[in-house]
Amino acid sequence: MNTDTDPTLTCVSWNIHRGKGNDGRVDPVRTADVLLSEVALPGTGILVLQEADEDVRPHRGFLDIPRIEAATGLRHAHAALHLRWGPESHGFLGIILFMAPDIQIEDAVLLDLPGHCHRGAVVIDAMHHGRPFRVIGTHLSLGQPARIAQMRVIGQHLRRRSDRQTVLIGDLNEWRPWGGLALSPRLLGQALLGPACPSFPVGRPFLPLDRILTTAPGRVEDMRALDGPGIRAASDHRPVAANVRLRGSAPSDGA
Repeated sequence: MNTDTDPTLTCVSWNIHRGKGNDGRVDPVRTADVLLSEVALPGTGILVLQEADEDVRPHRGFLDIPRIEAATGLRHAHAALHLRWGPESHGFLGIILFMAPDIQIEDAVLLDLPGHCHRGAVVIDAMHHGRPFRVIGTHLSLGQPARIAQMRVIGQHLRRRSDRQTVLIGDLNEWRPWGGLALSPRLLGQALLGPACPSFPVGRPFLPLDRILTTAPGRVEDMRALDGPGIRAASDHRPVAANVRLRGSAPSDGA
């Protein structure tokens, strides 16, 4: 039964531009300062970062993960080596997820996505207050043909998984508010829905590149782009945040 008492998760997504601010200076300490003071505010349940490892191999991490965990109370979801690109990475191809300690992680999968630039997705099945859900953190390509191919890989993966509410979070590089072909239900096998709000460029955003979307019967509520002096200095994207209402019962057995 769908009621307003269904639990909600506050989800936040931010492309941190590999620590490079609008002044051209790479400063991971500044990025972490802004993350803690203006982005990952109290009550955040899921935090997804993009461009949070170095771009070239071995894709080294550059954030102070223990500091972020201690200050936010969130768990770094990539503590196990098999959930990172390599031993020096903090995530998978720049995608890093943090999750609240009351979220039970049941399974996690890394997906390599096609494209000229190496892209990936992190797929985590989890449970929150008795409600099963799946979160996908990703960073899609700029070109629509590549985005279509990448979302097709994600869609094929979802077709092989158990049926549960799915939340897609990240820099999708899709400027069309309605989502374009890459987010079409025909391609994915299911509809991913949610409001679009401008998040790029950071100073005067007009493109809704960063999204938080969910499948039915869930709902995305209170979608907004965050703002602040640190945010405007630390990256070329604004973070986006939303409350995702979790609905549904125990997952069915996947084929």
